[in-house]
Parts: sequence; structure tokens; C-alpha cells
Amino acid sequence: MATTFDQATPTTRWQRLASVLVFYLLLFVLTIIFLAPLVWMVSTSFKTAGDATTVPPRWIPTDFSIEGYTSLFADAQAPVLRWLMNSVLVAVGHTLLVLVTASMSAYALARMRFRGKSVIFALIVATLFVPGFVFLMPNYLIVDSFGWLDNSLALIVPGAASAFGVFFLRQFFLSIPHELEEAALIDGANRWQIFWRVMVPLSKAPLATLAVLSFLGSWNDFLWPLYVLFNPEHLTLPAGLATLRGAYGTDYPVVMAGAVLASVPVLVVFALAQRYVIAGVARSGLKG
Repeated sequence: MATTFDQATPTTRWQRLASVLVFYLLLFVLTIIFLAPLVWMVSTSFKTAGDATTVPPRWIPTDFSIEGYTSLFADAQAPVLRWLMNSVLVAVGHTLLVLVTASMSAYALARMRFRGKSVIFALIVATLFVPGFVFLMPNYLIVDSFGWLDNSLALIVPGAASAFGVFFLRQFFLSIPHELEEAALIDGANRWQIFWRVMVPLSKAPLATLAVLSFLGSWNDFLWPLYVLFNPEHLTLPAGLATLRGAYGTDYPVVMAGAVLASVPVLVVFALAQRYVIAGVARSGLKG
């Protein structure tokens, strides 16, 4: 008869207890590794300029100061609040466009029949293997031809065709039973009504997941805004914060205060949508 946990020998119980302790110890170490940069960033933002560069470095500020935050918002050459609003506008607009284009394309590739569907999907997936740097010059020329340079549209529109979004949502649409579509067709619904009234309500978790990923990607974009935006007031927050570094020195409390400001919306969005992200990945067949 198999040995149960209650009937296990002392050696077996100690082995199980040791494995549990090792597991939680590893989780604790990983938590420290991921949280340490955030803690250091927040700590440095409340230090003085001299305290931030002391050797050896100190995790806890010697003299607690909000000078980094006051300097950040007092600098007339660095309109931080304007950069923040630009980032919100660009990230939200980009996310909405990605949800519209990716959901409609994914539904067509998953549930509709037409010639060349497999080839089109293969080409879309193939673009995921091309480094993003390759698209900088073609996108710049396209944006220039539309007259969108130094405009928020240059940040919102070019990335709206998300290959990952199409692939991600297509995986979910393939898992939805065909009987739901057949029932809707019998009731007289057309393809658009099936997509909008049946598929979209069932896709809240994957759509929320894609929205979070698209928002984060747009919010953290650094290189592309530097290429297409020229007016300092039109910059997004990541690109604008890069201008806070001086040519001969860096005021680390000010830079870290800006980094804290840039991190708060991202952390809030992820905290609110965490359960949707987990459910969306699990239901879309992308489990590792």
C-alpha cells in the first residue's frame, strides 16, 4: 500500500519540507532580484545630488530630500507634465488602433475562408522575426510622405498593424466552438454582427492582455520618437527624460524622479490588468 503524507517516515517528511523551503527560497531570491532596481530607483529619487554618488552606495538616503522632484517640475526647459500627457495620448491611441486592426484581422484569418489565407498569415508571422531597427528608415519615409513628422500621428499609426496581436488573437479565435457562429447565422446574423456581438464579448481577456502589452510597448518606446519628433514640447516621456542628462554630469535624483514618474502608470496598468493577462495567455494557447 502506498505511503500517505500522514504515514510517511520522518525522513520523507523532512525531504518534502526541505523541497518546499527551497522552492520558497528561490521565489524570495527572484523577488529580490526584480524589486531591487525599483527600490534603488525610488530611494535615489529622494536623495541629494551628493548622496546619490557616494561610494559605497547607500540604499537608504542619508538626508531625505524631495529636491529631485521639485527640480524636475521646476525646469522650464523640461515640460515633464506635457511629456506625460503626450505619452498617455500616444499610448492610448496606439493601443486602440492595435485592438481594432488586430482583432478584425485575426478573426478573418481564423474563421473565414478565402484564397491565400495561409500565405498571408505566414507572411504576418514572418515579420516577427525581422528586427525592428530594419523598419526605421521605411517608416520614416512613409511618415514623411504623409506630413506627420513632429506629430503624434507618427507614433500612433505606424505600429498599429501588430503582427503579434494578429497571431495572439487568432490563437484564441481558433479555440471558440464553431457552433456559436452557426447558431448566430441561423438567427440571421452577418459576419460583422457575429464578430462584434459574439467574438468580441468572448475575447475580453485576450483583448485586455493585448491592450496591456501594446500600451507598455508604446509607453516605453524610446528610439522612434527621437527620430520623428523635433520640438521638445512634442516629446514623449521616455524620450524627454533622456534630455535631462547633462553633457558633463548627471543629476541622478532628478533622473530617478523622472523614472519614478514614468513607472507609476505602467505599474498601475499592470496591477489592474494582471488577472486578465494571465487568463488571456492561458486561453490563447501560448502557455510556455
